[in-house]
Amino acid sequence: MKIYAISDSIGETADQVARAAASQFSDVIEVERITYVNSFEEVNNFIKRVEDPKNTMVVSTIVLVDVREFLVQRCIEKGIHITNILGPCISMAARILNKVPDYKPGAILSMDDQYYKKIEAMEFAIQYDDSKDHSGIKNADVVLIGLSRTSKTPLCMYLANKGIKALNIPLMPEVPVPDELFNINRNKIIGLTIDPIQLMEIRKHRIDKLRAASHAIQYANAERVLDELDFADRLMRRLGCKIIDVTKRAIEDTAFIIMESIGQQ
Repeated sequence: MKIYAISDSIGETADQVARAAASQFSDVIEVERITYVNSFEEVNNFIKRVEDPKNTMVVSTIVLVDVREFLVQRCIEKGIHITNILGPCISMAARILNKVPDYKPGAILSMDDQYYKKIEAMEFAIQYDDSKDHSGIKNADVVLIGLSRTSKTPLCMYLANKGIKALNIPLMPEVPVPDELFNINRNKIIGLTIDPIQLMEIRKHRIDKLRAASHAIQYANAERVLDELDFADRLMRRLGCKIIDVTKRAIEDTAFIIMESIGQQ
């Protein structure tokens, strides 16, 4: 089966919804994004490329009413399953507000303050990733601390996409933590912990993937992992920060807890 995520803009929303649906069916669904479909001609061009209508689904976020309705009509004619995820929401909001929508493709991506805030947060996360520079600690919205392979960097990038300046500090018993960490509001600090068994498995997989040298095996050694976890736990309790167990927890779930904790959900 194939899902086409179709939009009259860049199609990010349609693509995310399509992939979220596909993820529930164990890799049996292919997703393809089709962008800037904003004319009847482009709709017809898309219809021509569909090889198996019965096993095809369209997720549309087309805002332009005439193009959206034409796509629906053509899909019905060809027996292609289609759902528009913006149309019903826009219509309901219009009824509640008793206003006519603007119908602007890509309106969600307008170059407003929030957009620039996201860009700034992304640049911040890259600049201060993995303790490259401690000077950013005082300017961070949130500081993540945790052992290697506790999802610190992916979380920082996810939070940056929400406009949150996130910085991460890897913890190792042999490496002193920056003094700046003790001079900021502890509510800005989030400690990440994880089940030792899962951490060992993640690290073993990492070693195998990188074909690391034999001396790197200590990285996933049980005694070493337990020592690191003990060190991290003692430090987090000393700091008095919020601690989140990321064991088998999705990045999105952890990020939501963090945003709630710092009041930016």
